[in-house]
Amino acid sequence: MPGPREVDVLHVLLRAIVFLSLIEAAVFAQTTLNDVHVNPRDVAEVVKTDASPGLLGKSSLHVIRTDVKLVLIPVSVTDPMERLVTGLAAENFQLYEGKKPQEIRHFSSEDVPISIGIILDASGSMADKMVRVREAVNQFCQEANPQDEFFMIVFSDQPRLANDFTTRPEDLEKELLFTQPQGKTSLLDAIYMGLHQMRNAKYGKRALLIISDGGDNHSRYGEREIKSAAKESDVMIYAIGTFDRSVPTLEESRGPALLAEIAEPTGGRAYSLENTSELPAVARHIGKELRTQYVLGYRPEDLPKDGKWRKIQVKLRMPKQWSFLRAHAKAGYFAAAQ
Repeated sequence: MPGPREVDVLHVLLRAIVFLSLIEAAVFAQTTLNDVHVNPRDVAEVVKTDASPGLLGKSSLHVIRTDVKLVLIPVSVTDPMERLVTGLAAENFQLYEGKKPQEIRHFSSEDVPISIGIILDASGSMADKMVRVREAVNQFCQEANPQDEFFMIVFSDQPRLANDFTTRPEDLEKELLFTQPQGKTSLLDAIYMGLHQMRNAKYGKRALLIISDGGDNHSRYGEREIKSAAKESDVMIYAIGTFDRSVPTLEESRGPALLAEIAEPTGGRAYSLENTSELPAVARHIGKELRTQYVLGYRPEDLPKDGKWRKIQVKLRMPKQWSFLRAHAKAGYFAAAQ
């Protein structure tokens, strides 16, 4: 057994290594992807991403309606540069429903298979962006679990199911080779179709990835209907918007806000880009986030079946030197109605 002085020396050395690792991360975060940092007993790994920190949007989290006693909450943890943090344990989390602390009865950080829908804008304004869109889909799928299943919806004047569920990402990539952008933007109808298609999903963890360059201008469904459907669904929605600074229509100028308002309450994120060259890196970051989420579960006490919204808050319990880490957890869920 080392003596007290030896232990102190080890602690000093450990802190020095962690400090140097953080400096290295700040310098190389833009250029590397898969490096991880020193992982002492009370410190997590930081998974780097080559997406610029300025591109990574805010998020609230996943909403479900359930009559099951165990409520499951997917949680992402990031540092100030929005790099994903892995290696935490159940004791690093605090969970509240309303203001009441909850006992965490289930904890998992395993990479589980996901049912994923990819919703792509193929309207006329996307003609000069499809090369980057294909790269983005490729990068996103490269982060997939081999057991993941995918479907793809392509939309312009109206949405169409280009690929039903498949475990072969290359099927989606082949379809994109023959996609010719034209027409208007039925974004809201495409999201509705994606949520409906998810009813046939094989896995409990489900996500949609939307790539578009404008707001809706050709849908039957309205914003309020789609926002409500998204919030009540058990599907995380991620959106990447590629927007020009000068937009000719009110619908296009509203595009970034619309995507954020749909995505954030579901537990996903919305990203607004001005440079389409950043599309592949952001898509890859989203794929990695889906792979590195924690799942917390708790049993609400005396949960009435009143169909009302239950607020959830997840906090981190970390050493002071790691207080800059942030948890992104679902904002709540709907209780079952009578």
